[in-house]
Amino acid sequence: MILVLDVGNTNITLGAYEGKKLINYWRMNTDRGISSDEFGMFVLDLLRYENIKVSDIEAVVIASVVPPIMYSLEHAFKKYFKLKPIVVGPGIKTGINIKYDNPKEVGSDRIVNAVAACTIYGGPVIIVDFGTATTFCAISSKNEYLGGVICPGIKIAAEALFQKTAKLPRIEIAKPDTVIGKNTVASMQSGMVYGYVGKVDYIVRRMKKEMNENNVKVVATGGMARLIASESETIDEINGLITLEGLRIIYEMNKQN
Repeated sequence: MILVLDVGNTNITLGAYEGKKLINYWRMNTDRGISSDEFGMFVLDLLRYENIKVSDIEAVVIASVVPPIMYSLEHAFKKYFKLKPIVVGPGIKTGINIKYDNPKEVGSDRIVNAVAACTIYGGPVIIVDFGTATTFCAISSKNEYLGGVICPGIKIAAEALFQKTAKLPRIEIAKPDTVIGKNTVASMQSGMVYGYVGKVDYIVRRMKKEMNENNVKVVATGGMARLIASESETIDEINGLITLEGLRIIYEMNKQN
C-alpha cells in the first residue's frame, strides 16, 4: 500500500492506494505552520480509522507547490513511518517531455496531472485545474508538456472583489439562474461563474488552435470543476482525483524492482 499527497496552497489531499485501487482519500487545510508531530499524528489517526497499519505502508509520494511545509511533512513520514517520501521534482521519471523555457518553473502538480491525463486519456489533452489558481496545461500527442495558462482562481477573484471594493459583499460561489443578476449578490455570482465559463471556453479554443492537433480532449479537475463544466462547451471530462492517480503512476515508474 502507498500514500500519495497533493500539497496545494489551500488544501492537502491525501490518498491511500492498494495496487491500482484507491482505498480512500482525505482533505485538510494547508497549514504552513503545522509541526511534523501534528501532521504525523493526523495521518496516523486517519489510517487507524480505516484499520490501516503503519507497517502496511510501503511508500509515500508527494507533489507540492508549498515549499515551506515540506520539512514538516517529510520529517513526519521519516519519524512515524520510517519512510523517506518520493518528492516529485528533478530526477523523478515522469515520461513527460517538458517544453517550457525553464522546465523547473513548471509546478509539480501540473506535471503529475499531465502524467495521469496521458495515461488515462492519451494525448493530445488539455487539463484545466480549478484550484487556488486556475491553470490550463497543454500536452501533445507525443506526451510533450507544451505550456499553459495561469489565472487567478475563482475564490481568489471573488475575495479580491470583497477586499478591494467598499460596498461589495463576500459571496458564496454558486450558479445563479440567469446571467443578468437582479441584485448585487446574484450579479457577482454571475460574474464569477459565467465569467469563468467564458474565460475557460475562450482559452481552451485558442489553445486547441495553437496546438494544431486533432481530437484534443479537455479534462477538468479541482474544486470548481463541476460547477464550471456544467455550463462549459469545451470540457469533455471531469476527474477530481487526477492528481492522486498521477502520483500513483509516477510511483510505479520510479519504484525499485
